[in-house]
Amino acid sequence: MVGIFIIAPLFLSFYNSLYNWDGIKRRDFIGLRNFASIFSQYPYKDRFFNAIKHNIIWFIATMLFQNSIGLFFGYLLSRRIKGSEIYKRIFFIPVTFSLVAVGFLWALYLNPIWGIVNKTLKQIGLSGLAHTWLGDARLATPTIIAVNIWRWLGFPTLIFYAGINNIPEEYIEAAYLDGSNEWSLFWKIIFPLIIPSVTIITVLTFIGSLNVFEQIYVMEGLDGGPFYSTDTLGTLFYRTAFGSVDTGLPEIGIGSAIGVVIYVLTFTASATSALLLRRKEVEL
Repeated sequence: MVGIFIIAPLFLSFYNSLYNWDGIKRRDFIGLRNFASIFSQYPYKDRFFNAIKHNIIWFIATMLFQNSIGLFFGYLLSRRIKGSEIYKRIFFIPVTFSLVAVGFLWALYLNPIWGIVNKTLKQIGLSGLAHTWLGDARLATPTIIAVNIWRWLGFPTLIFYAGINNIPEEYIEAAYLDGSNEWSLFWKIIFPLIIPSVTIITVLTFIGSLNVFEQIYVMEGLDGGPFYSTDTLGTLFYRTAFGSVDTGLPEIGIGSAIGVVIYVLTFTASATSALLLRRKEVEL
């Protein structure tokens, strides 16, 4: 199964990356020139580094906001507050929604003319905060990231909740008997013991951030508009390999090279972060 779904596609992508091919005409073997084009030739170089910059922004924003908030809510739910079972279900509901449906609906909500977001802001006297959320190059990426965080927040919340609940109760009781408050309890006892959960979330966040595609495609289109301000490696790969209004005919060779680079970046960074975090894990 691994060979069919991982090794074979990777090998085929690398094979295609060695050719100049649009999917129709005869293949011309050019060796590693497609990889050289990505890193040194206009416009591929500019588009590639612009896209990877946005992927890094996605990762940092997701770690800082989605996963930090998820950790906070996971901790609150683990304290067995009133209604925690209901809150768990509420947090997880958006995760079950289709990415395409979420992107389409939020694109409607954020419409600058008749979208519910701007209408609500105007009705409560905050007209100055109404913007063309998806039409402003400065706001488009943060807006789509915020929508993505809204959808995925329940996932890290439940992962951290499960990790905290896995800690033996006697550890918590012993900390309270030693006079620990909630702050010291969390940072000295709980957090070191949930490093495995942090490892899982960090690796999955990195993989997701490098492969983000659907949300941008639905909300901004294949060219990562406006003016490539939301472009990522996923959208760059797709429109390069299969063609678009911007790139014209498919360039399967360069597109495959981008796909190989995405895989190498994903594997290397994920493996490195997993190894570094595993060294900090504490055995129960």
